[in-house]
Amino acid sequence: MRYLDLKEVTNAIYNLTIDACYNINEELLDHLKSFREKEENPLGKIVIDKIIENDLLARKEKMPLCQDTGVTVVFLEIGNDVHFDGDIYQAINEGVRNAYIDGYLRKSVVIHPFHRINTMDNTPAIIHTKIVMGDHLKIIVAPKGGGSENISLVKMLIPADGIEGVKKLVLDTIFAAGGKPCPPIIVGIGIGGNLEKAALLAKEALMRDLNDQSSDEIAAKLEKELLEEINRLGVGPMGFGGRTTALAVKINVHPCHIASLPVAINIQCHAARHKTMIL
Repeated sequence: MRYLDLKEVTNAIYNLTIDACYNINEELLDHLKSFREKEENPLGKIVIDKIIENDLLARKEKMPLCQDTGVTVVFLEIGNDVHFDGDIYQAINEGVRNAYIDGYLRKSVVIHPFHRINTMDNTPAIIHTKIVMGDHLKIIVAPKGGGSENISLVKMLIPADGIEGVKKLVLDTIFAAGGKPCPPIIVGIGIGGNLEKAALLAKEALMRDLNDQSSDEIAAKLEKELLEEINRLGVGPMGFGGRTTALAVKINVHPCHIASLPVAINIQCHAARHKTMIL
């Protein structure tokens, strides 16, 4: 049994939150540069250049990549041999609260969907937990902006819709969104499970390495095909036209009911903020 001081968790959440909001992931920066070279629309090239310039300036000046610093989503992998000395959810929210205040990050959470009164510290975080073997705690912090989240959806297709039905849903969604989710985007797709499982699969897909591919043969093929087809839609960087609408498509799959084909699409803007730590 390993006892973990929750002050370590609070500090980890604090540092990961600020890091995610200030510092672009290096692999994402590489993707932007690579797609910039392939972009045929002169305006599209300029837009990608400005995105890169913005991201590097944010890193240098220690300021947010984007004014929308999102709702803080936290993924936890908790080893079955880990024991906490208190309420881990309280510890996480304390880290978020301090990070948003000290880091001068915009507070975007309202206490009620209809009252719309700001909580003034961006809490509560949205927390997903998974129990795994071992004595470690893995933390992923992902501040998720509203623009890309608003384009996301869950659709209960039927088995007869098949792969072509999934493709149509994804392509129609992204084409209709245009520049709203701030492309070039990363597309997370969850297929299977049920309504809530598909949504979680899609969110988890956005946490994957940009350079990986699904371990499922069918999903890996679909990832490649959809990335190519999305980038033929002509939406382009920030909706100004071009062939760089998406940087990656990530698909997670799960067993489902014989009568169902749940599909969730979770769109991520070009900032793609998420950081990981293992305690």
